[in-house]
Amino acid sequence: MQNLPTSWSTPVGALTATGIGGVAMAVAALAVTADPAGRFLIGLAALGLLVVTALGLRQRPRLAIRDGNRGIVLQRLGGRLDVDRTELRRVRIVRYPRLGRRVPMLEIDVRPPGADDDRLLVFGRWDLGTDPTNVFDALNARGLVPPDPHRTPDR
Repeated sequence: MQNLPTSWSTPVGALTATGIGGVAMAVAALAVTADPAGRFLIGLAALGLLVVTALGLRQRPRLAIRDGNRGIVLQRLGGRLDVDRTELRRVRIVRYPRLGRRVPMLEIDVRPPGADDDRLLVFGRWDLGTDPTNVFDALNARGLVPPDPHRTPDR
């Protein structure tokens, strides 16, 4: 258990690639002078890549385990969210169909103190930088996966 990671986020290399791609597309948009519509579309794509890069850098680490396995920490656009282990309602892997195959996603249900309903948080490989089942296993090894009577033996 000592060598399991305690935080996960989008890999810096992926964010670097999107940032470089955004800058390259912005330069291309400036270079295209004969086609205003093409210039606009290339500029829009460049803006999208740069926004994805900025959001990925802003939300680091995306998910982390608090010291002493007391809960988890989520980095969101609005800031940091500390979730105590008592607020974790369900942690599970759900496989969604995507591009002809089933892709694992980590779903975490959280109920903040005083709230009537759970808040669903969904993390994929892009968010975590690894297979979500690895993160589930690390959370489970640290006792942060509450018992779920509906869990299948698969996960």
